[in-house]
Amino acid sequence: MTVWPSLAATQVGRWLGRLCRLEGGFGPFTVGRLVALACVPLGLPLYFSTRMPWAIRRYRLTNRRVAVEQGVAGTVVQYVDLDRFDAIDIDVLPGQGWYHAGDLVFRRGPVETLRLAGVSRPEAFRQACLKVRQSYVAVSNLSVSNPSASNPSGAKASA
Repeated sequence: MTVWPSLAATQVGRWLGRLCRLEGGFGPFTVGRLVALACVPLGLPLYFSTRMPWAIRRYRLTNRRVAVEQGVAGTVVQYVDLDRFDAIDIDVLPGQGWYHAGDLVFRRGPVETLRLAGVSRPEAFRQACLKVRQSYVAVSNLSVSNPSASNPSGAKASA
């Protein structure tokens, strides 16, 4: 599963989110909506700057780890193995709420092992990570406690 960071991952994007969240006004004409309309000339270049080949970032969940990939080729710049965290917190920074986004903070006890910034709809990705982690840890514990599980026929492997 792959998710792409939203504009809420950038400082300028969070600033725009705080402005667009303003509630004053009447009916459908709130200050935030008018600011959002006025900021389109700033928001579009900001969005496309995050999609340039050298700046592309994505977060990938595999059957072994959660990784931050960068560039067109998807070079892994950070990762955490699925058995190296025990909790995932959602940290919604000021300005991220307007984008329905937040930071996913992977923790092992009190230690932060990885932070994914600006994940859109973070609860869905959090739940997917926890389910895959649960499966991975269960299979790892099964194979450690029962070495013959990897070789059900009982035949010895030749060197």
